[in-house]
Amino acid sequence: MTSEFGALSLVPPLLAIALAIITRRALLSLFIGIWAGGVIIAADGAETALEFAAVPLLAVVEAFGWIVASYGDDTFHAEIIAFTFLLGAGIALVWRMGGSVAVAQAATTRVDSHRRVGLVAWLLGLVWFFDDYANTAIVGSAVKDIADEVRMSREKLAYILDSTAAPVATFGISSWVAFQIGLIQDVYDSEAISGETPSAVGTFLRSIPFNVYCLLALLMVLIIVLTRRDFGEMLDAEARAQRTGKVTREDATPLQSMKKDLGEPAVDDPLLRTFVVPVAVLVTVVVGGATITGFQAAGVTPGEALSETGALIDVIDNTDFTGALVWGSFSMVATAVAMALYDDVLTLEESMETILDGFGIMLTAVSILVMAWSIGTVAEVLETGQYVTALAEGIVTPTLLPVVVLLSTGIIAFSIGTSWGTMGIVTPIAVPMAYEIGGGSPELLSVAVGAIFSGAIFGDHCSPISDTTILSSTFAGADHIDHVRTQLYYALTVLAVSIVVYLLYGFFGLSPFVLVPIGAVVLVGLVYALSELDAARKDLVAKPFAGAREQDVPSDD
Repeated sequence: MTSEFGALSLVPPLLAIALAIITRRALLSLFIGIWAGGVIIAADGAETALEFAAVPLLAVVEAFGWIVASYGDDTFHAEIIAFTFLLGAGIALVWRMGGSVAVAQAATTRVDSHRRVGLVAWLLGLVWFFDDYANTAIVGSAVKDIADEVRMSREKLAYILDSTAAPVATFGISSWVAFQIGLIQDVYDSEAISGETPSAVGTFLRSIPFNVYCLLALLMVLIIVLTRRDFGEMLDAEARAQRTGKVTREDATPLQSMKKDLGEPAVDDPLLRTFVVPVAVLVTVVVGGATITGFQAAGVTPGEALSETGALIDVIDNTDFTGALVWGSFSMVATAVAMALYDDVLTLEESMETILDGFGIMLTAVSILVMAWSIGTVAEVLETGQYVTALAEGIVTPTLLPVVVLLSTGIIAFSIGTSWGTMGIVTPIAVPMAYEIGGGSPELLSVAVGAIFSGAIFGDHCSPISDTTILSSTFAGADHIDHVRTQLYYALTVLAVSIVVYLLYGFFGLSPFVLVPIGAVVLVGLVYALSELDAARKDLVAKPFAGAREQDVPSDD
């Protein structure tokens, strides 16, 4: 299936992305991209000179139709908006009660270096594998103030959050895995594949070693954190933060700023429990709520789920993760208000004002999210994904299959800003294609699934219109476009190594258990080489930070 608009279908998302990166004005760039989609639709239906003259105005009407629909036509979108606003309120209350300051003070003696803070953020990202949204929110909220203490740039923190959240969710018990297994099962149940094939769950499990980009992305974060070697624009950001203490660029526009938007905490001697208890309630309600909804909807008992793989998948597939996020964030707000009143830190009126202020600090992020969803709708209407996939189908051989699937999936995810939407487009095409060209090979089916995951996450990491990228910027307190620009160098590096790994597999048939470690070694070499080259090129600006020891980092003292 091809798009009737052909190459024009690429214009709106790519225009928005290019403008966002060049101008650093995400909202304006996204609106222009949406409007460009409206122009294409309106011009396609115009027949008379008057109708063509009205195309720019009709495009505005079409654009706002898509934007308004993004608020209310999709329950998932509405729940994410509610979660984001409520979490902003909870974070604001914790800040005003001094919880964030208390965490920073308590951690100073234990997590007292740039390397250790990065390692803690990476480990927390691995632990919270159930949901990528909650991952970025919880880890970002827990680590941000500690990161400021050791002068870690907000760009670096956003990178750590973004490059652990979605990749780790593709391996464990998560909504991502349930969604992809469901897509595989749909393909198996259709007439596209016949004969003996492994189960959808079996295909997914076999695909894990072939999910090369996600595996290497997690390793890349660890390499960057442990070696403290950076390159590209991240090197500039880290040099700025270490030399001047400015964790954001001077004229940056962070998606949230506690001190600027909320003022100083209301207490001089904050208690650690004002952070720990609300966050613990958030985590408990999210996990508990998600688990309960899964078992109820699937109609099975915990014993049945543990003994039957299919029953467990049904539980995961029916889990209401986004609903649980809303309940958890509301519970966090309610708990924080109760604690503020009990400790006599805030009055009820001050608590309500803080909640509204918390909504306010999330307004920019929500606005960008809505715009990103809207341009995703434009790409859906213009069938951008189908166009890219159709182009890729003509050049596929068993040897090139993983690379073609990786790149085409990455381009689609980059263009439409949604990993799930990309997987929904590509899986029904790539899996039957792998079955046909591989002569029914179960391994090639797993390779295709792993490459789909890899491409979807890569495109997601590079795209300024991706919701997970936006939320990573938000909870790191980073300028969104600065996050995209700095992360891009690392994502492309991991992509390049992933392509090499897939080509080695395609040409020589080597096991991924051999290839992935080789890829990890290549990554280490690239990080060292690129950091040295970039430091030499930038000379005095960056050289002290390429491979510098912790004690070598200059301070303002």
